[in-house]
Order: sequence, then C-alpha cells, then structure tokens
Amino acid sequence: MSSETSTIVVMGEREEIFPPSTTEQPRARPGRLALVAITLFTFAFLYAPIAILVLFSFNESRTGAVWQGFTLDWYARLFRNERLLDAALRSLIIAATSTAGSVVIGTMTALVMERYRFRSKTLWDGLLYMPVIIPEIVAGVSLLLFFATAGVERGFFTLVVSHIAFSMPFVYLTVRARLADFDLSIEEAAKDLGANEWVTFVRITLPLLMPGIISGALLAFTLSMDDFIISFFVTGREWTTLPIYIWSALKRGVTPEINAVSTLLLVFSATLVIGSLILQQRRQS
Repeated sequence: MSSETSTIVVMGEREEIFPPSTTEQPRARPGRLALVAITLFTFAFLYAPIAILVLFSFNESRTGAVWQGFTLDWYARLFRNERLLDAALRSLIIAATSTAGSVVIGTMTALVMERYRFRSKTLWDGLLYMPVIIPEIVAGVSLLLFFATAGVERGFFTLVVSHIAFSMPFVYLTVRARLADFDLSIEEAAKDLGANEWVTFVRITLPLLMPGIISGALLAFTLSMDDFIISFFVTGREWTTLPIYIWSALKRGVTPEINAVSTLLLVFSATLVIGSLILQQRRQS
C-alpha cells in the first residue's frame, strides 16, 4: 500500500483516507525497558545466591566467606565422608520408595476423582488439597503425634509414609490437570476395536498420561529429597536424611563442604529435569 493519502468519492463528496502510521510509539519503549529490567532483577534475585553457592564450593578457604583460590579438595573430602554418604543413600532410598507410592496412589486417585461422580466428592477434593496448603510444621507435629499414639517406632516406615502423605497430592494435581484435556474418544475407539478395560488403560490411557505422571514423580522425588521439617519430626536415630545431616553440620559453621553437597544436589535435580524433557520429546516425536 502506498504511504500517500488516498482519495475516494462517496455520494459526490470526496473523502481522504490516511494510511496507518508505521512508526512505533515512543511511549512504549520506557515500558519495555522497565519490563526487561524487572525480569533481569527477578532472575538475578533468584539465581545469584545459587551461583555464589556453586562458586564458593570450589573455594580454597575453609570459612567460605573470602575467596582464596580454586580447589577440588572439598569434593574429594565429600566422597570420603562416610556419614554424609550414608545420609545421602538413605535419602535416595526414601525418596525413590515414597515417589513410587505417591505415583501409584496419586494417579489412581486422579482417575477416580476425574472419571466418577459420587456423594461428598467436593469434600474429598478439598481434603486432597490440605497437605499442599497446611504449614509443614503442623504436618510434622500431627504425624509425630499420630505415630506416637499408634505406637509405631520412628524410622524408615514413618519416613516413607510421611513423605507419601505430603507428596502424593502434588502427583494427584499434576495428573488430574493432564486428565482435564484427555480425549475420551480415543479410549472409546480402542474399546470398539475389541480392547478390554485393562488393555485400554495400559496401551492408551497410561501412555497419554505419562507426561503428567513423570512431572508429578519428579516433583514428588524433589520434595522428598530436600524435605527437612517433616523428616525431622518422624525420623529415627538410624535414618538420618541428607537435609538433617546438613542442618546438623551447619551448627559448626558453613564450610565449602556443605556448598559442595548442595551443588551436587543441584546438578542431580537439573539432570532429572533435563532427562524428563528429553524423554517427553522422544515420546512426542
């Protein structure tokens, strides 16, 4: 279209049509600059402490407050610390076990709540949200009182049950969000072709829900690995988890060894997330 003014004749009268301006409004630039500045500040606020922690895990100084040189001695000492390695192994065992239980229970609960209608469904739905919104200190104290009243000795069993109790709702919410966009006609087509309920679930429903299940499993595993408050109340002497070990070590002061442990946990979590994204992309391709 020409940038010049066009002239048309309507009922014997001439009217001029001016083309729309193609120049940007100068008032929009300060808003964009402010938005970019706020975004950069937010990312710096969130990730600068993590970057400092990773950097000082290679610090030669024991105090960790002043940079004195690059070293890998803290990582070498980390892998020679038997108490820390035992705590990390226990945390992995508890996280893997509780994640498996949370995935099974959360997925089945999401299917029931989404597919079926029954009385007091709203009440049960609200109860499933409770572990997400209540403070962890309240959950920890209540679980401690429950196990003490039931006469259950604190240890592996109490840790796994407690971690399932607070991580299962996150799996439930993630899977149910996936079910909200689920196309039921695909299941109906499979049944029309002769598939029974179990074959339809295994071959159709479960693969379509897998992205939500994987996301919920990663969330449950991460929550279990870094949980401190609830684990502190329900753990036993023989089952010191990694967060509890780090807390006890911090009483003697922050050292680069603690920074090294935190860095390895960060790398481990990032690896899980990247691996999950790769698996989802392969399923979609």
